[in-house]
Amino acid sequence: MSEIEIGRNKRGRRSYSFDDVAVVPSRRTRDPEDVSTAWQVDAYRFEIPIFAAPMDSLMSPETAIQLGQLGGLGVLDLEGLWTRYEDPTPQFDQVAGASDDQVVQVMREIYEEPVKPELIRDRIQQLRDAGVTAAGSLSPQRTQEHWKTVVDAGVDLFFIRGTTVSAEHVSTGREPLNLKRFIYELDVPVIVGGCATYTAALHLMRTGAAGVLVGFGGGASQTTRETLGISVPLASAVADVAAARRDYMDESGGRYVHVIADGGLGRSGDLVKAIACGADGLMVGAALARAEEAPGHGHHWGSEAHHQTLTRGHRVDVSTVAPLEQILFGPSLAADGTTNLVGALRHAMATTGYLDLKEFQRVEVVTTA
Repeated sequence: MSEIEIGRNKRGRRSYSFDDVAVVPSRRTRDPEDVSTAWQVDAYRFEIPIFAAPMDSLMSPETAIQLGQLGGLGVLDLEGLWTRYEDPTPQFDQVAGASDDQVVQVMREIYEEPVKPELIRDRIQQLRDAGVTAAGSLSPQRTQEHWKTVVDAGVDLFFIRGTTVSAEHVSTGREPLNLKRFIYELDVPVIVGGCATYTAALHLMRTGAAGVLVGFGGGASQTTRETLGISVPLASAVADVAAARRDYMDESGGRYVHVIADGGLGRSGDLVKAIACGADGLMVGAALARAEEAPGHGHHWGSEAHHQTLTRGHRVDVSTVAPLEQILFGPSLAADGTTNLVGALRHAMATTGYLDLKEFQRVEVVTTA
């Protein structure tokens, strides 16, 4: 991989965001009705490759159930408002009504309420009772504290999600989570991330994870680049991690680990290019926070926005656009990629001549930068 000179003492690799790449049509086209957007993680099949990010602004138990019934997967934040309060409606109203200069303090106070194990159990049971795949997420810092409650409650897919997650965390102050031992001892598939490089992804795959989340600092509500100076353009990150998946398959004798793009997928074209760069699935945040059913009332935020000591995100106004089903399946309201996400993916696959998602990963991509 070629490098460029940043200065006499530093060289760097050129990397690309989704804005820098485009998909190229091939010699064949197909009817969109013939295209399949289905995929499978372990024993769980999904008709669309869209996971809702575990963020309070877009996922309540009700919206997770609705997304599951529409063919996707809603992932609940098991450290969020739904596991801190029996009815968090007043807290959502507080966040929505706070001024820009007060919202950080308002959120810090709201999220000081402790996570309650009985609410974790109840929320997961609510998903199971509805007959959808039950998925929940914990941060690496809280996994050891709550994992048993999550597994005993009957979770189907367990996510360990943070701004960055490594297979080798070094700490002199506390015993870190041993991902390899932890995943080996669980009876449920575990998806971990984020990561953004070939090497980090390969190490996460060796822990036994069913999938890895790819992304760092690229979400609409994150300011990681501004606060920490860390960010990796997602097109290059997904392609690098897809290469790690390929090499790990050879290393492990054929074990396939799913690559899930996470962050920076605000419009339908971003979803198309994420699959084209090698992603199997898509973890979507802001695009679904625009749904009428989203609990954030047209606002979007993540856990970074209420960090007690170093805020690395903010509440953003994404506006309420349409019902969740219309955001996913249309009809679209405008030519801006915010509605009919799945329809756009189908049309892109049909226009380039591919029948399913795995085939579409082979599509030609060009750089526009």
